[in-house]
Amino acid sequence: MPATRNVLAFVMAGGEGSRLHPLTANRCKPAVPFNGKHRIVDFVLSNLVNSEIYSTYLLVQYKSQSLIEHVRQTWTMARFMPQQFITVVPPQMRNGREWFQGTADAIYQNIFLIESFKPDIVAVFGADHIYRMDIRQMLDFHVKTGAHATVATLPVPLEQCGEFGIVDTDDKHRIVEFREKPRSARPMPGSRSHALASMGNYIFDTDVLLEQLHRMHEEHTSDFGKHILPQMVKSHRLMAYDFDTNLIPGVEPYEEHGYWRDVGTIDAYFDAHFDTLGAAPRFRMTNRQWPIYASPDQTESAQIENGVINRSVVGSGSVVDGATLDHAMLRRSVIVERHARLEHCIIMERSRIGRGAQVRRAIIDQDNDVPANVRIGYDEDEDRRRFHVTDSGIVVVPAGYFPARAGKVQLPPKATGIEHAAHPERVEVPA
Repeated sequence: MPATRNVLAFVMAGGEGSRLHPLTANRCKPAVPFNGKHRIVDFVLSNLVNSEIYSTYLLVQYKSQSLIEHVRQTWTMARFMPQQFITVVPPQMRNGREWFQGTADAIYQNIFLIESFKPDIVAVFGADHIYRMDIRQMLDFHVKTGAHATVATLPVPLEQCGEFGIVDTDDKHRIVEFREKPRSARPMPGSRSHALASMGNYIFDTDVLLEQLHRMHEEHTSDFGKHILPQMVKSHRLMAYDFDTNLIPGVEPYEEHGYWRDVGTIDAYFDAHFDTLGAAPRFRMTNRQWPIYASPDQTESAQIENGVINRSVVGSGSVVDGATLDHAMLRRSVIVERHARLEHCIIMERSRIGRGAQVRRAIIDQDNDVPANVRIGYDEDEDRRRFHVTDSGIVVVPAGYFPARAGKVQLPPKATGIEHAAHPERVEVPA
């Protein structure tokens, strides 16, 4: 597809992320950290930029301050390219005093942005998934098939259909039925165990989208999956784009083809991290031909004094001193003291794991100073009395649960002028 085609993108980044609590206690779902130095929102924004789609509005709503700060610091487009932007748009209540009532209502409340930009095509993408996608290939499919709207799709197990919009198609990929989160679904052609699901990524001809948004407003509905797309099946040419056909340069043979994860639960979020580890991971974070961009990192290099490290990530500014790391992921400025042991753990920024502490199958959120010899992940009853524990046994320690110890100095975070209410003596970056 020609890069000159006029495309405007909206990224739906207002997700509350209640199933990721307590990681979303003070931040929205797209702002939740991922891997060594990324946030979940970086994946969709990287896909857009790599696909030469440079005009993007990021629609935010719940607990958005840390996301706004991240975008401001990470996603500033060049001043000499004024048509290229990633702009955060909170609810502006131009049509009333209500917040966004659904995905389509969020676009409708900002319909003036479409009318003033005058794009040929509008892309509406979610901000909650881990994947790589060349969106130009979906745009090519949209134009070639004469679609009024195109939905990105992929197979999901039948038992998970209640979590997705499920589509039925004819033999030419035209959608003949769209049901949002049905209790049951028919298998897709050629399969007994999977149905075809919407990824929450849509492409619309602009005039069709504007028409549908105005109709939606008149009918007092609010959502693409629940209202607009099911109705468009009867009146418009609605096509299903097969994500499995999307080709990304630089992907290694050992990687999972068409990798895509909805990290909307603690278990899915936890598991996706470990898909990125090892010499031959399912999803390799470092792909020079299709990078996932992260925030600028001014922190010094990590330091390994000594210890035993197996298949782990050690973020910049971290110090490992005589500890054992087995499938551990340390984000920035984490200190792991002598004789500590981390096994299948995610440790977030500016945390310290005390001498002799043992942590297993756990997520330690930022700014925690875990005391010496503490055991987390070994006694489920004790863990449940103190922390959130998933049904599969993953322990989540909220941010700042273990305060800094007297006489122990935290590594200085990058100052932003934002003061953390729980620690007024420390200046910290947002959650």
